[in-house]
Amino acid sequence: MAAETVLSLEDICITLTLPDGRQVDAVQDVSFRIARGEVLGLIGESGTGKSMLGRAIMNALPGGFRVRRGSIRLAGRDITAIDAASRRQVMGREIAMIPQDPQSALSPVQTIGAHLREHLARLGQQGDRNRAAREMLATVQIANPEVVMRKYPHEISGGMCQRVLIAMAFAARPRVIIADEATTALDPISQANVVRLLRQLQSDHGTAVVFITHDLRLASHVCDNVMVLFGGQPLEYGPAKAVIEAPAHPYTRSLLRAIPSLEGALERLPRLPDFLPSLASFAGYSGCRFAPRAERPDPVYRDPNPAPRLVGPGHWARWLASDAAEQRAVPAPVIRPATSGQPLLQVSGLNKHFTRSTGLLRRQHHVVPAAEDVGFSLAAGEILGVVGLSGSGKSTLARMLVGLETPDAGAITLGDVDLLASTPAAQRLRREQVQMVFQNPQSSLNPRRTIGELVTQAHEGLLPRLSRIARRQKAEALLRDVGLSEAFIDRYPGQLSGGQRQRVGIARALCVQPRLIVADEVVSGLDVSVQAQVLNLLLDLRDSRGISVIFITHDLSVVRYLCDRVLVMKHGRVVDHGPTETVLQTSQVPETRALIEAIPPEDPHRIWRLSAA
Repeated sequence: MAAETVLSLEDICITLTLPDGRQVDAVQDVSFRIARGEVLGLIGESGTGKSMLGRAIMNALPGGFRVRRGSIRLAGRDITAIDAASRRQVMGREIAMIPQDPQSALSPVQTIGAHLREHLARLGQQGDRNRAAREMLATVQIANPEVVMRKYPHEISGGMCQRVLIAMAFAARPRVIIADEATTALDPISQANVVRLLRQLQSDHGTAVVFITHDLRLASHVCDNVMVLFGGQPLEYGPAKAVIEAPAHPYTRSLLRAIPSLEGALERLPRLPDFLPSLASFAGYSGCRFAPRAERPDPVYRDPNPAPRLVGPGHWARWLASDAAEQRAVPAPVIRPATSGQPLLQVSGLNKHFTRSTGLLRRQHHVVPAAEDVGFSLAAGEILGVVGLSGSGKSTLARMLVGLETPDAGAITLGDVDLLASTPAAQRLRREQVQMVFQNPQSSLNPRRTIGELVTQAHEGLLPRLSRIARRQKAEALLRDVGLSEAFIDRYPGQLSGGQRQRVGIARALCVQPRLIVADEVVSGLDVSVQAQVLNLLLDLRDSRGISVIFITHDLSVVRYLCDRVLVMKHGRVVDHGPTETVLQTSQVPETRALIEAIPPEDPHRIWRLSAA
């Protein structure tokens, strides 16, 4: 007997009205059904329509967008045409959402307890809301609920904030949960715990889940079925393990090839465009929107509305050529150049402690170690990966290396210069030869300055001033070095994609011709295609300029692809260190093994042993 259908979409088209009055479909002809207790994955890069579908289901489309055609039915009831009062009854009670960024979804001026009590009030909860809030936190396996309720969002980890949002989503026992990139940018153990918790609650309550992600391997272990979207068009659909094991559409295969591997030979990641065509470019266009990105043209891409072709049980693809095998070059191996062995950077005995105030009127003070006796060396042209859970001290280490934090003790030497010396010469050398690329390019780039001004900003203070023409020429050269054309010079950060902004951040760091780049989570949360572009760019810069890189991340598959050596941190201490392949294959250090085992297996049929909370 077939399971009860909880949510169904039929021929949904979401239209955007452009400033010039033209209309274009941001989502086109999407249909699917989700049964009680089922998880459907929506797969694709940013801008492919995944979150737009989620917002349409929540009846929360942004201005300018509307559902032009189709129906969205919740337990058989069409919710696209209900009145405002009925909509308020449905949203949050029968359909709930878990957003991508838990820290920004929670108000920084309210405690966790205040958030929960307010949410319960919106749901019409009667009785003791404090007790109900404690029970909610216990449900998502948060220890000491009373203590956590008194804390503010910034005082708990990202994974714990995500559990709070999961508790809020399940509070009303909704029929449908929309998890919009709910594990993006979490460290692997936190991700595994959140996924395990989500699946357990979903199974206990029989909730249907729409799981939005760009990570196909994660989806293969979380979802029952997946739909792959590009440009708002559904290109492939089927059982998650079947789609991952035998992807039919070239776009699905390109997403899988762009993910670094923890197993097998190291091969150069494919060169994919790091941006999608704009919606405006699709106005008046019929056919497969993936066509300009395809590795080889095919007449089938011109068909405006092809029937899905069945390629396996329950597995179909659209715009599928008769011979879908791509004719592509054999991937080149990743080359690890021999280093001179002469250390460029030496770090020894580095310590840093922070004081945290807690309790009534913040009178209780606790010393929190962020770095404890950290030491390592880095050769010229070498890439060192620094990994660990959130709060392990990785970012504090990065900030000390570039001078944004002052260590309590220890030494940092670049060549034969003490970077911690207070002399003008030492400080100038640090600013010239050590540069940092930040995790979030949107917040680290001034939105009011052009790209040309941003990448040559060092000429306004650190470097000699240049004439307007010379500075523009320098900006063009820097953008070419990071794979961007001169057409970007007069644009602003808000006009660029996330991957393009990250390239601008790298170009800005290159302006002073540094010997060392500290990259702090620069690919965290990026689409796999954009991640591949940034990783390849760092390899190219290493090969062409001999630049050394300290690469901070929580993704060990990225470390294997990029880094010569790896350093594992926990609670501010280095707990494991060595050549990347040696550490990943033979290390028996518990912290390293836990990070490796928390990564979803590449084989969709292997059991992913999710760690305990």
